[in-house]
Parts: sequence; C-alpha cells; structure tokens
Amino acid sequence: MIPDADLTRDGLSAAGTGRVLVVACGALAHEIVAIRAANGLDHIDLHCLPAILHNHPERIVPTLSEAIDARADRYDRVFVAYADCGTGGALARFCAERGIEMIAGPHCYAFFDRLDRFVARDEIDAFYLTDFLARQFDAFVTRPLGLDRHPELREMYFGHYAKVVYLAQTDDPALTERARAAADALGLDFERRRTGYGDLTAALTRA
Repeated sequence: MIPDADLTRDGLSAAGTGRVLVVACGALAHEIVAIRAANGLDHIDLHCLPAILHNHPERIVPTLSEAIDARADRYDRVFVAYADCGTGGALARFCAERGIEMIAGPHCYAFFDRLDRFVARDEIDAFYLTDFLARQFDAFVTRPLGLDRHPELREMYFGHYAKVVYLAQTDDPALTERARAAADALGLDFERRRTGYGDLTAALTRA
C-alpha cells in the first residue's frame, strides 16, 4: 500500500520517471490506445479496470484506489480516465483528496459528445451507445437486465426513452448495424452521431 503522503498535491510522486499512469474504464481501452498511438503519447502506460464496474458504480472508487496504490510509485503522474460514471461525486472527491486529475463530466457519453454540446442538447429521452456498448450490448444491457429471458420487461426499463443515440468513435458499418439492431430490439428510434473521441483526446494530451 502506497501512503497518500507519497503523492504531492499535484498528483506527482518522487519516481522521476517522466511517465504517466492512466487508470481507465475498460470500455475506453480501444480509444485510449488509439489516441496514444495517434498523438505519440509514448510516456503513457494504461491500466484498465473491468468495464462491468459500471453496473456496480459503488465499486469503482475502491477498485480504482487499489489499482493506483499498487502502481503509482513508478510514475510521475496519475490520470483517472473516468468521468463520474454513477459514483455520485465519490470519484471526484477521491481524486481531489489524492491530487489526481480525472475527466470532467457525468459519463463517457458526455465527453465523447463534448461536454458543452452534450449539456446543451438536454436529451432526457435518449439512450446512448458508444462503440464499446454497440459491440457489447448483449453483455452489458440485454443479459444483465434479463431481457433475453423476459422481453416483457423492455417497456418497464425503456418505456420512457424515445430513441437510441449511437455516439460513434469510428466509422465502422458493422458497429453501426449492431447499434441499429440494439435500437430495434428496444423498440426505439435510431440516430447515429460521429463524435470521434471528443474531449478524451484533449484530456489525455493534457495528462
């Protein structure tokens, strides 16, 4: 266990390695690897936590803390590649206490769409998908909600939504069709927006 005192208020340690540890949600792994390669961010090392933690947001901070404590002494800076992600402000408080920067916003849909634009849309009737969720829709939505066994639950879970909005990080026709199929399975309209990586690129390059 690495005591908090080993980190300065700027999130730095005495390691002097010049390297940055990014601890990220597993749902962002492909995107962070692509951003790192495209921008020459060779000083960044990535450690991902299981994406399924999103189904149990109360576990995000404890799991994140363990991951950072096990690795931070080898790095000059730690960056948390999560937004709030359902932690009710607990993640922001943890990062503030440790002097660690994190991504601004409520969740990945907001920073992929760019936070200011997402807030301005105020789409309370939209169910969002990203590339990851389009690819993993059954594993993260259909089966955990029991819709494969009890399709009659669809109205209870999704009756207040009007559309599925696919925030596409890439131009992948196969993923678009998977996202469209997810909308059809939920009985919702479908909209695709090409967002790219949104605010994630700027956040990582600042780190």
